Amino acid sequence: MTPDLLGLPKAELHLHLEGAIRPSTAAEMADLHGRPAPPAGPFHGLGEFVHAYERARDLIGSLDDLHRIGRELVEDAAAQGVVWSEVYLIPPSYSGRLGPAEGVLEAVLDGMRAGTTENSAAGVIVGINRGLPMAAAEESLELALAYRDAGVVGLGLAGDEANHPPEHFTDLFRRARTAGLLAVPHGGEGAGAASVRACAETLGAHRISHGVRAVEDPRLLRELAEKGVCLDVCPTSNVVLQVSPSLAEHPLPAIMAEGVPVTLSSDCPLFCGTTVVEEYQRVHEWLSLDARALADLAETSLRFSACPAPRRTAALARLADWRQGHGGDASWPGRGPVSGVLEH
Repeated sequence: MTPDLLGLPKAELHLHLEGAIRPSTAAEMADLHGRPAPPAGPFHGLGEFVHAYERARDLIGSLDDLHRIGRELVEDAAAQGVVWSEVYLIPPSYSGRLGPAEGVLEAVLDGMRAGTTENSAAGVIVGINRGLPMAAAEESLELALAYRDAGVVGLGLAGDEANHPPEHFTDLFRRARTAGLLAVPHGGEGAGAASVRACAETLGAHRISHGVRAVEDPRLLRELAEKGVCLDVCPTSNVVLQVSPSLAEHPLPAIMAEGVPVTLSSDCPLFCGTTVVEEYQRVHEWLSLDARALADLAETSLRFSACPAPRRTAALARLADWRQGHGGDASWPGRGPVSGVLEH
């Protein structure tokens, strides 16, 4: 019997705002602003994808557009049984096109609040684009610090991983962690295991977006498991962007076998043509994961998130009911410590 994955309470922790625009909304914005719609995948490498992603960002012509995207994102998450989303946004990447970066961030946060219900809400990970000047990285940090009590939950790092290693951003992440923000950089997508290690050790990552190339260093996998560093994995995205040749060759089974905490996300559904529920369905079929194993993934996503404590507690109670309804034990295997999780 196929588990009820829509009813499975879960968090989605690796999602990019511009990559989560509804296709119908993207088409409307393309017509409204007279701009070409971005191409869909598959892509021939990360460079081609970045160009397509920039075209999606270019569709956004006003703060009202950002507000709408934020609201629709939370509404769409609720329809997927997602009780909490953490969404990447890099305000300096708009280069003042829509006004000050504060306005960009506030429009998204306001939109997310407008879409919030008892069953679903979201926070923002303010990202640093590795390829922008360091002044832009400082701006991202200052925004994250200024809005950490208004919906910002973490500091992220994205972009050209191969040419801009994590070590360049050590001080920024130290300051973010000191202020109580989660460190959630990308790593192990466009560069190898050394990049993942630097995210964990140098940046103090609580979670790493992707991280799949950690499999190239078995010792690192063991260390991630021991330290409880979570990997927010997006299998379909990895195939679409050619990080992995195919789902069958994806390193997720080896990562999970080592006991590394893992969550599942859609990354950029506009380009990858997937949803978080479809990612759960995919691993259910591909790895023959039963309902208990799927519930373990969902519980990991909730426990490693910055979801406010009352909302998380309610979701975990619902998840326990889901386990029992699917014939599973209500206990959680507790892969890795979760002491770094924020208790909002």
